[in-house]
Amino acid sequence: MNFTKVAISGTSSESGKTTLMCQLLHELPKWEAIKMTRGHYRSCGKDPHACCVSDLLGDEPLIRSGFRETYADDKDTGRYWEAGAANVHWVIVTDDQVERGIQLALARVQSPGVLIEGNSFLEFVDVDFAVLVMNSRIKGSTRHAFAKASVLYTTEKAVETAANTLFHLQSKYSNAAIDVYAAGDFRKILARVQLAHKLRTGLLGQ
Repeated sequence: MNFTKVAISGTSSESGKTTLMCQLLHELPKWEAIKMTRGHYRSCGKDPHACCVSDLLGDEPLIRSGFRETYADDKDTGRYWEAGAANVHWVIVTDDQVERGIQLALARVQSPGVLIEGNSFLEFVDVDFAVLVMNSRIKGSTRHAFAKASVLYTTEKAVETAANTLFHLQSKYSNAAIDVYAAGDFRKILARVQLAHKLRTGLLGQ
């Protein structure tokens, strides 16, 4: 697996992870994308067409790859394609299948780098760079994402809200200092990802 792995995680849903993924894919030609979806053997209570994957779960992780299997204009995976992803892999797992699922998906990657959207897989995979996208809400799986985060990023205009979220994260999970980027700092995030890629591939200084 000699390629760069970049994680895009979030403190909650609707934090802006997918938007950042698409922005990065647009700037990183030939990179692939992985979407991690954890499901349960029951309805999630939301619109089944929009999010529920209970009917797709089985004894083994389900990995869908390629345009025909992953493109839909109303899904995150469709947005990845539209942003310029070289390939998209959708990983559908139960809580107990996360480690196996991400390893199977990574084994399919054939590009210089891959962007992975999700939180839970970070318990099992070391990445070259990790962005934690934060808003005012904090879900349980944030613990692993925060522990491995290279930088924090907020798309929220209210800096105070982001500062409060960071305070809660640091007090709950760690006191370590970490760089925080606000809305409008995308080019800086991109530069950090590109630097991580150069370090991984040994291109720095060439």
